[in-house]
Amino acid sequence: MKTMKISNLFLAFVASATLFSCSPSEKPKETTALDSTASVSYTVVTDSSTVNWKGTMVGLYSHYGTVKLAEGSLVLTGGKLTGGSFTVDLKSINPLDSGYSKEHKREDLIGHLGAPDFFATDSFPSATFIVKSVEGTTATGDLTVRGKTNEEKVTDLVVSTGDSTVSITGKLVFNRQKYGVAYKATMKDMVLSDDIEITVALKGKK
Repeated sequence: MKTMKISNLFLAFVASATLFSCSPSEKPKETTALDSTASVSYTVVTDSSTVNWKGTMVGLYSHYGTVKLAEGSLVLTGGKLTGGSFTVDLKSINPLDSGYSKEHKREDLIGHLGAPDFFATDSFPSATFIVKSVEGTTATGDLTVRGKTNEEKVTDLVVSTGDSTVSITGKLVFNRQKYGVAYKATMKDMVLSDDIEITVALKGKK
């Protein structure tokens, strides 16, 4: 009888040890490991995000201002940007510089930028950038302006994350000639730099 009791106690101990070793207490470790490499999607908050632009008259001065963000999304993996896109409303171009006069009014510049031989905003009211890859502080993607798409780069990326938020800043410089953004009058177009600078500050929420 003593031998049987000892055997039963031994079996009970083994069973308890087995149950303990397979208990759910270890599962959170596996979940944490998976979460650290999981992709997280964010919706860009347009009201708290900004997009700035700058164009230069060669040897003269620069016009600069803002344009409204229409929509955007961001994807982070392990705290790093891995995908996303943003779209701007070209009809919202707003110059903020002071380089105007009675002969050259601010409203005239807005009209020129939206005209058919420049951004043609009646036909192409928005421009979009879609991230294809990210290496270091540079995101490579497709920029679409006036219905034409070319590969461009957003440089100087800075990514900051919170509990459920993300902030990303970066700079995009593109050659307007590749998108047909050019005045038909040759002499008038020659005084404009081909490069247009875009600086973005995007804020997103899960």
